[in-house]
Amino acid sequence: MELSTHDILFAFALTAFAGLSTGIGSVLAFFTKTTNTRFLSVSLGFSAGVMIYVSMIEIFVKARDVLSGTADNPVLGDKMGYIVTTLAFFGGILIIALIDKLIPSFENPHEIRKVEEMETPHKNKKLMRMGLFTALAIGIHNFPEGLATFTAALTDPTLGVAIAVAIAIHNIPEGVAVSVPIYYATNNKKKAFWYSFTSGLAEPVGAILGYLLLMPYLTPVVFGVLFAAVAGIMVFISLDELLPAAREFGEHHLSIYGLIAGMAVMAISLLLFA
Repeated sequence: MELSTHDILFAFALTAFAGLSTGIGSVLAFFTKTTNTRFLSVSLGFSAGVMIYVSMIEIFVKARDVLSGTADNPVLGDKMGYIVTTLAFFGGILIIALIDKLIPSFENPHEIRKVEEMETPHKNKKLMRMGLFTALAIGIHNFPEGLATFTAALTDPTLGVAIAVAIAIHNIPEGVAVSVPIYYATNNKKKAFWYSFTSGLAEPVGAILGYLLLMPYLTPVVFGVLFAAVAGIMVFISLDELLPAAREFGEHHLSIYGLIAGMAVMAISLLLFA
């Protein structure tokens, strides 16, 4: 698979945008008075819809096609290609599930926080510890997301943009989750922002490591397995993080409407740019 410098830089740029949007969440926490729960529910649902649809309809199918090959150039053949794609898909789910399992629940970035909590900061070592561990937990979660965005962008720039936007949306509440306890503990907005912002660096780091480790060996089989695993990772993130987070904001039906809208927008985009 031949890649130009432009392709690689574009994929890195998208990955950095998706990861560093945690900083947007931090800024929102500082400059808004109340959390717009309706908007966040719709947005998180929309992000999940984009990721689920593109994973099942586009990425899984592309991975299977690459692994199966063509009549003139069979890679693994139709049946074995389908089997390996399926195994890689569930392998991706297993990887992200293990990462999720290894992070203690009380320090997990899935914990929803509202910007109203910024109003009465107070110094507390326990809160500082919670904020730092949340930043670390988000960094660990964001690592495979960075690889997912980077891989998708290398393969199909339009697909990469869609995934980057979806991941960026879901990183915004994570930025709030880091900022709130650190601001509580230190009463320092600058420190809270930088911890939040840098927690998103794991995504471009994931892209860089993925590039250095995998690109020299990117045969059709390696690419197909990686792409199928990416589909599994994104489906798990959607079901385990985005939709539960949207429900935590108390707007269940709005999150489902957002989910359907995300699927519809992604479907139309794929049709227009096919």
